[in-house]
Amino acid sequence: MPEQAPVVLITGAARRIGAAIATRLHQCGYRVIIHYQNSAADAKELCATLNASRADSAHSLQANLLDIDSVGQLAEASIAHWGQLDALVNNASSFYPTPLPKATNRQWNELLGSNLKGPFFLCQALAEELKKRCGSIVNIADIHAHQPLKNHSIYCIAKAGNKMLTKTLANDLAPNVRVNGIAPGVILWPEDNNSNNASEQQRLITTVPLQRMGSSEDIAKLAEFFITSASYITGQTVAVDGGKHLN
Repeated sequence: MPEQAPVVLITGAARRIGAAIATRLHQCGYRVIIHYQNSAADAKELCATLNASRADSAHSLQANLLDIDSVGQLAEASIAHWGQLDALVNNASSFYPTPLPKATNRQWNELLGSNLKGPFFLCQALAEELKKRCGSIVNIADIHAHQPLKNHSIYCIAKAGNKMLTKTLANDLAPNVRVNGIAPGVILWPEDNNSNNASEQQRLITTVPLQRMGSSEDIAKLAEFFITSASYITGQTVAVDGGKHLN
C-alpha cells in the first residue's frame, strides 16, 4: 500500500449504497474509513474483505450522526487513523414516511439530523483538513429534494436542505475543496417499507423513462468521478434516476 494513498470517509458505508461507494473507491486505490452507527457486523465484514485484498486499507468507525460531539469525534478519529483525509462522502440517511397528521418532533430531529445536520457539522469539522488536502465532498441527496414524495414531507425537506448544503459549501470552500451531490432515483427498495410490494415496485418502474431500476454501482461510479476526475466541477447535484426527474 503506497504510503501516501488518499483517504476517504464514507458515512453509512457498512451496507447498500455506502458499501458500494467504499468498495469502488477502494478499487481506485483509496484507503477507506467505513462509518457505521448500528451495523457493526456488516462494517467489520466489509473491512475484512477490503483488507484481505490490500492490507491496512480499510478501517471502521462508529458514530451517531445525530450527536454533535460524536460527529466531532468521528472527524478527529478519521484524520488521526492515517494522518490525513482527502475526501468525504455524506451517505448516511434515515428514510421513512411522516404523514402530516402523525409527524412527530422525534421524526423531525432524526430525519433532519441524519440528512442535513449531521452532514453539515461533519463538513465543518473536516473543512480545514480537506482544504489542506485540496479535497472533495460528495453529498448523497435524492430526486425528492426537488420532487416531493407523498407522505414523506420531513424527508423531502431534509434532502432539499442537503442539496442546498452542496451549493453553499461549494461556494464557501472554494477554491480548495470541491463539493458535489448525487440524487438517486429508483436504485434500491427501502428495507422496512411494506408498501413496496411487487405490484407497487413495478408501478414505480413504469414511471422511469428508461423503464428499469438503477444500481448502487451507478451511484458509486459517479461518486468516483466526482472525487477522482471532476477537477472543474463544483456545486452540482446530478440525478441518477433513469430520467425520472423528467416526469
